[in-house]
Amino acid sequence: MSAGGRGVLLVTGGGRGIGAATARAAAAAGYAVCVNYASDADSAGRVVSAIEGAGGRAVAVQGDVAVEADVLRIFEAATALGPLTGLVNNAGISGPIGRVADVSAATLDAVFRINVLGAFLCAREAVRRMSTARGGAGGAIVNVSSGAASRGSAGEFVWYAASKGAIDSLTIGLAKEVAGEGIRVVGIAPGLTETDIHATAGEPGRVARMVSMVPLGRAASPDEVAGQILFLLSDAAAYCHGGTLRATGGL
Repeated sequence: MSAGGRGVLLVTGGGRGIGAATARAAAAAGYAVCVNYASDADSAGRVVSAIEGAGGRAVAVQGDVAVEADVLRIFEAATALGPLTGLVNNAGISGPIGRVADVSAATLDAVFRINVLGAFLCAREAVRRMSTARGGAGGAIVNVSSGAASRGSAGEFVWYAASKGAIDSLTIGLAKEVAGEGIRVVGIAPGLTETDIHATAGEPGRVARMVSMVPLGRAASPDEVAGQILFLLSDAAAYCHGGTLRATGGL
């Protein structure tokens, strides 16, 4: 399949971790990929270079998904590659590890603005472009939740878990809204995954501390989660709609 043969996929937070792995896998599957990033231009640039080096099409676009004007600009850049056929709502932060009694209003504001407001704004713009009721050709939205949504993450980041609970509700409600407009909406809830979110939260060794809790006995790699996201985007998941796939190793 030629590059871009599946249309255009926008991956928010696509410069690192699960987002970067998803962008690379999507390009290999035939998508043209818009790699959104907030601040790490070098990482996003390396993802785009890897895709282009393999014969694919990609563009890196800076933007804060919590800022409406940035979201509009990101989607303009994505559709410049061709018709939008998919969105992976991946951008997110956890905030620093801590307890609810000690969390700052600034942390709560940042987490909910990026994880929830940002996901809603991106889903809104994707629907506006993909809905058959609005002249689009349909497509799929994959919302990246977390196993934390059902565990609560007590003593670590309850606010992050709560923000991902909101993502699960977004998946259910939006799926019902657009079911007749050619758009599938699904979620994925990764568990313990080897990304830099742990170090950013203030505990670089968190994976090692928690891995014994995982029934499969290990953390996931970003590539493994990306494979599940590509499945959910694909025709093989054509009857998956409104639900969230747990990819937690049994945790």
